[in-house]
Amino acid sequence: MTNRLITCHSIIALDARHPVAARSLLDAQDMHRLVMSGFRGWVEDGQSDPRAQMGILSTWNVDLKTDTLLLVVQSKVTPDWSLIPREALTSRIESISVDQPLRKGDEFTFRTVLSALTARPDGRPGTGRSRKVPAVRPDQVRDWLTKRSQPTVEGPGSTADSGVRFIGAEIDRRSLAIRMLPPVTSRHHAGLKITRSEVRGQLVVVDPEAFHRTLTDGLGSGRAYGCGLVLVRQSGPRP
Repeated sequence: MTNRLITCHSIIALDARHPVAARSLLDAQDMHRLVMSGFRGWVEDGQSDPRAQMGILSTWNVDLKTDTLLLVVQSKVTPDWSLIPREALTSRIESISVDQPLRKGDEFTFRTVLSALTARPDGRPGTGRSRKVPAVRPDQVRDWLTKRSQPTVEGPGSTADSGVRFIGAEIDRRSLAIRMLPPVTSRHHAGLKITRSEVRGQLVVVDPEAFHRTLTDGLGSGRAYGCGLVLVRQSGPRP
């Protein structure tokens, strides 16, 4: 089975010292507003979750040597970045149309900034309730991903025995390189704190439809705040 990832990637390089970039680095909500500023008018005001409707995911990192904030935004629609002040940019914004075929057996290297949450019992006897606990160590992130890795030998399927949804690909656990990142917070939302990790590794597509969903919808939590975008580069077909 073959699916195609058809989307737009915007690559935006900003001067990290400019107020627009500096505010976004200090506050997750300001970063969210910067990302969403390119998509005004696509969804009517008041509609629920416009970010998900437009397929918007983003990721960013800072080069301290050059004081550059590099922002990558994925979307199903074409953005308009004219609201970003020209003086805040260090280079021209690149917009790349992505048309990526996805086939069973394709091999990819991947990178993602991930916010992984795990449900755990709340500790109160008899309630049957659970609470979401963030992964704060590399081994916890590795376990979280491993549970969502889809074994090739079992063939296509939607969920594991635990009820966790597969990502549509088998992850090479030995290839994983995991680095914990500083959490992001917001002065606009006192309770907002998103634990993040950068993950690099290799995978092979098992279920193209499910993997397409992972790439378009994102992975994990905090997807409105720069987490969950999975960037892939094909490394070859599965032998």
